[in-house]
Amino acid sequence: PWVWEWSSAILILALIPAVLAVERRWPFRFDTWRRSLPWHLLASVPFSLIHVGGMVGLRKLVYDLAGGHYRLGAWWPNFGYEYLKDIRTYFIIIALTCLSRLWLMRWQGEARLLVAPEEGPPVEPVDRPERFLVRKLGKEFLINASEIEWLQASGNYVNLHVRGRDYPLRATMAGIEERLDPARFVRVHRSHFINLDYLAEIEPLESGDARLQMRDGAKIPCSRRYRAALRERFGQAD
Repeated sequence: PWVWEWSSAILILALIPAVLAVERRWPFRFDTWRRSLPWHLLASVPFSLIHVGGMVGLRKLVYDLAGGHYRLGAWWPNFGYEYLKDIRTYFIIIALTCLSRLWLMRWQGEARLLVAPEEGPPVEPVDRPERFLVRKLGKEFLINASEIEWLQASGNYVNLHVRGRDYPLRATMAGIEERLDPARFVRVHRSHFINLDYLAEIEPLESGDARLQMRDGAKIPCSRRYRAALRERFGQAD
């Protein structure tokens, strides 16, 4: 019996990275769950098939090594029962992922764009903000746009990297590009912007791309599509 229990647990643990990859591709959030739910229901079918098939394979292997014989029997008529258990497990993994994300965002902090007040002119331009509002553990504070060292796309968010911390901002790369100061920020990859004030070194690669080293030691990819424009900012040409 312990072989039966452990074979199931081992397969579920092995499948967790795949479930997380599906959740990253189709995030399960308040504003996206209706679009994401059909994809997750579809993904739960191969999840169950791999779980059941792998579980049977592991049991057969252990029984063979022990000199015994594992009799599978007719498993297909019982697949509906197994699938109901597996779809529950699948969505428990999704639920735990969502809860951990909410906890992480609360602990780490979430950035927001400042909006125009309902009455009177804004204190500063909201179309190109000089500051971002960060909410963390029930508190609010401001970070200067000039302190953002680099930005990276992450699903429906853009992470603002500031002094070793990442603050997720709900935005797209195209949307945030319109808000950034072009004299300071430059796009170097489809998923990265950098603050030129924090760029330490440009390392050309044989592929035509480049690797950017920031002052904090981070290495940022620079695709060949953006490399020429980056060099032009420093008065150089390829």
